[in-house]
This record gives sequence, C-alpha cells and structure tokens, in this order.
Amino acid sequence: MNETASERAAMWDARYEPAPYAYGEAANAFLVAQAPRLERGMRALVPGDGEGRNGVWLAEQGLVVDTLDLSAQGVAKARRLAAVRGVSLNAAQADALAWAWPREAYDVVALIYLHLAADERRFLHGRALAALRPGGLLILEAFRPEQLAAHAAGARGGPREARLLYTVADLAADFAGQEIVELAEASAVLDEGALHVGASAVVRAVVRKV
Repeated sequence: MNETASERAAMWDARYEPAPYAYGEAANAFLVAQAPRLERGMRALVPGDGEGRNGVWLAEQGLVVDTLDLSAQGVAKARRLAAVRGVSLNAAQADALAWAWPREAYDVVALIYLHLAADERRFLHGRALAALRPGGLLILEAFRPEQLAAHAAGARGGPREARLLYTVADLAADFAGQEIVELAEASAVLDEGALHVGASAVVRAVVRKV
C-alpha cells in the first residue's frame, strides 16, 4: 500500500528527530568519488537529502546547492550542519514528487538512496533530467534487490520491499537517450551513521544529459 506524503514525512521526522545524524555527517562515498567531475560555481540539486550530508559536501566543494526533503526535522538538521561547516545551503522542506521542478537550471542532480515505487521513480528521474542543463550530470546510488539478502546477513540500510529497490535495467530504461557515463552493480561496505552499515548491494549511475 502506497503511503501518502504526510505519512512519509512523519516517518522521516521520527527517524531524524534524535540528535545523532541517522546516516552520519559525511557524504556518500560514491558522490565524493565524483569530485573530479565537479567545478566551483556549478549549481546542484539534491532531492531527498535528509539531514544534509550530501548537499553540505557539495557546498564545501564550491557548488551552489539546493536541497529538498519531506522531513522538517531533516531540513532543520541540514541547515545546522551547513552552519557548523560554514557553507551556504538552500535547504527546503518539499515533496520532490510535487515540487515545481525548474527546467535546465542545474549542472548536477544527486540522487543518493532516494527510493520510490516504479511509477514515482520514472516520474522523478524524468523531472531530474529535465532540470539539468545540457551536459549536466545526474549522479545516483541506490540499493538493488540483492540488498534484501544483505539484510538477512546483518547489513543495515535500504527498503525492505523489493518494489522500492532499483536494477541496472530500470535505470537504463529511465535514462535512455542520455550519455551513460557509468551504470553498474556494485558491492559496497557502508559506514554511514547507524542506519547504513555493512556489506551492501548497490547500483550506481553517472548520466550526462545530451
């Protein structure tokens, strides 16, 4: 059964309300590995940025960064993290599925563990591509179906429903017609706060808008 936006927001508020950062304060390692592709002054968007770790890191690289999250608690913590790190971050509480996406406004869109059901996933990926300027980069890391077995082996992280997990074939279809710089399954040993921990099954993509 699909949750409403308000139900999703309440769930994430409960997760982010405690003082520790649920997924840590360090950026996702795959995003960090893309640093050579980034330039100061680029404009970046991070939908579903939670407590801000990825948006803040992009701002530290000299990018102009907008972030979105459903959770008021997450947005407040993102703003605090940016203040502590001494960077500017435009963090807004918004549902990425209902947000008024601009067209050709960004050089980078980062989608890090933003998991949605198939119809919502295709919709959001289409909006993300439209929001990129020609030549802009979409950077994505998500869990794939094999993460369900990783849960059984003790890993923490990711949805417990197969319909919310992504495959290479899903992403190849979503980004058809664009330049696929990288698209692959990977195994990652995660150490992101208390909730992304252990040997995990992920899919990664870097897509350049043509």
